[in-house]
Order: sequence, then structure tokens, then C-alpha cells
Amino acid sequence: MSGTIDDREIERFNALAEAWWDVEGDFRPLHMFNPVRLAYIGDKLAAHFGRNTDDSNPLTGLGLLDVGCGGGLICEPMVRLGANVTGIDAGEKNIQIAAAHAKSNGLSIDYRQTSVEALAKGKERFDVILNMEVIEHVADRDLFIRSCCSLLKPDGVMILATLNRTAKSFALAIIGAEYILRWLPPGTHQWDKFVKPSEIAAALRKNGFKIDDITGAAYNPITGSWRLSHDVGVNYMVLATRENGQ
Repeated sequence: MSGTIDDREIERFNALAEAWWDVEGDFRPLHMFNPVRLAYIGDKLAAHFGRNTDDSNPLTGLGLLDVGCGGGLICEPMVRLGANVTGIDAGEKNIQIAAAHAKSNGLSIDYRQTSVEALAKGKERFDVILNMEVIEHVADRDLFIRSCCSLLKPDGVMILATLNRTAKSFALAIIGAEYILRWLPPGTHQWDKFVKPSEIAAALRKNGFKIDDITGAAYNPITGSWRLSHDVGVNYMVLATRENGQ
């Protein structure tokens, strides 16, 4: 194993690939979570680039990279908002499922089976980079962050979503979600690979970036829905930009 790719993680997600677009399947938690994270992404990108969220295609003209895109649950909504979307994933089956689903819906998305560090060796640069629930699955976090940072244009924006490494996240995201509620197959997450906001901030600072916003996401078991929250003890999202836009 070398680089950011963890072969065990790729095998695990390849085995689940057929379920990406099954709203009642193994990825049901992501489908439940998607509305709140899509709203966060849309609002933050509109504010950063001075776009009107009332427009039908507020992201028109923006080049967006979704790192660890899986089956395309984020890519497809982003292209519908007007972005030029590239989705990368190390899992061959994930990319096949994503590409087939996009084609069946008449959507043009540039899907590639590759790693972020491999992509960073080229000349492509993006206005937006999304890292949604992927950093906790990589083998080399520093290389991952460094590669993502190098792929962003000077005035671009990066959004990350991950799980905090706390006692609360162990109780809810591991014990609760995987073993009690059976939302996810046991072993989907490894608690020791969850990432504290301070660790993300330190990695970003090393690469000339800063955190402009950090927002938690909380699940309401009564309504069965997610909402943005000040509590970052379990799930949280981060908005990052270059220091001084350099």
C-alpha cells in the first residue's frame, strides 16, 4: 500500500458499489444526509463566488472536482447546478456505477478511476474541490490534503466533510449506526481514522490554507432528518481557502 489509497477500503466499497443509488440500501445514510450537505455546499459556493442561489444554474462556469466521488451522489446534483464536474475515485466499480447512472440520466460528468495525488501531477486546476466523507478512509492524510490543495485555483474553495474523533462519535457513528441501527455494514468506519478539526486545520495551514467555516451536522431521530448544527462532535463540514487568496 502506498500513496493515499487504502486497498482494504477500496475492496470494501467496491463490494458495496451496486448499492450506491439504492435509497434503502447500504448507502441509505448518505441519501439521508445528502440534502443537508448539498444545501451547505450550494450556499457556501454561491457566497464565495458571488452567485445567486435563486438562479437555476448558480454554479455555471465553475470547474468542480469531487474527490472520492463514489457512485456520484454529489456529482450529479452539482452538474445540475451548472458546474463542470470531474469525479475521481480509486474504486473501479464505483466509477463504472457512477458513469452508467449519469449516462442514464443524460448528465455529462468526467469520471476517472485515479488517485488525487496522481491527478495533482498534471496541470488541471479547479475552482472547487469537494472531499465529502473520504479523508477518514485514506492511507496518507498529509499527502491527501497536500494533493487536494495543489489542485485548487488561487481564488478557489475547498469543502471537506468528515467525522470527529470523539467519544460521542464512537457511540453514535460506530456503535449506534453500524451495530445497533444497522445503517451501515459493521466495519465501514474505523474510529481511530476519524479526524479532529484541529488536525484538519493544522494540515491545511501547512499548505497555505485556512479554515473559513466549520459547521456540524446533527441527526434528529424523531423526524428522521439531518440539520446543520453548532455541534461538531460527530459529523462536521469545513470550508477552506488559501491564505490571502495566493
